[in-house]
Amino acid sequence: MGNVLEITGLKKHFGSKQVLSGVTLSVPESCVFGFVGRNGAGKTTTMKSVIGLLKPDGGEISVCGERVTYGSTKTNRFIGYLPDVPEFYGYMTAKEYLLLCGRVAGMDSKEIRQRSEELLELVGLSGEKHRIKGYSRGMKQRLGIAQALINRPKLLICDEPTSALDPVGRREILDILKNAVGQTSVFFSTHILTDVERICDRVAFLEGGRVALSGNIEEIRKQYADTAVEVQPEKPADAALLAEHFSAGEQSDGCFLLKNASTEDAENLMKFLLENHIAIVRFERKEPDLENMFMEVIGE
Repeated sequence: MGNVLEITGLKKHFGSKQVLSGVTLSVPESCVFGFVGRNGAGKTTTMKSVIGLLKPDGGEISVCGERVTYGSTKTNRFIGYLPDVPEFYGYMTAKEYLLLCGRVAGMDSKEIRQRSEELLELVGLSGEKHRIKGYSRGMKQRLGIAQALINRPKLLICDEPTSALDPVGRREILDILKNAVGQTSVFFSTHILTDVERICDRVAFLEGGRVALSGNIEEIRKQYADTAVEVQPEKPADAALLAEHFSAGEQSDGCFLLKNASTEDAENLMKFLLENHIAIVRFERKEPDLENMFMEVIGE
């Protein structure tokens, strides 16, 4: 399996502000890749560089093995792009708009009609006959994904696709992106970490103009984050007893938390509860999440 996108040492400044200071990452085939960073971290700058809209100050970008050149759209034949706020011709219907996009992409009429039907079904707009001007934000995002996939790209780039949506709309867009993996690799930027945990295979954390951490999510969890065990005794006073016996733990609000807990630590804790007849309401092994990892990476 090769990489559809490779970025090496990407640099970009605007005036005196250094936005990207050597971004390096790769996106494999058949992958959902989350590009995570705070607002203003440089995610959009990176994506616009990938599609040739911004001229980098240094570094290289290649898509499907071909080098990206500023101002040239040659490599964009491999790419579908959804900006954070997509714009449409409001007087058109979804089918009319996809017909236009297909023609711009150089597709023939029969292929456009067939592909449009497939995509409108994928994004849940197959029965929609209203003009785009009457669409909700979520419907526009769905249509935006359809237009980005019209020419069967190898790489689908989405810039903050769920940031302005309600919970239902976010879930719908994430499901669409996940289902699109059979057709393309998905590279999407976000600062919503729960979205990444929901659908992504791989992730890169952008901080200080560089990729601070990148890789398979499960491998990163094992390598960088700690697993904790939390116990809620039936009697709050028993939390103090646990804290006294397990000095590495801490008590709070009638609960006991043991951080960096190995499997052996969890077994010892359970054994102590049984031997001392401590009744519990809850015994929970807390798996690390991306929020904790991200806060660790950025030092907060």
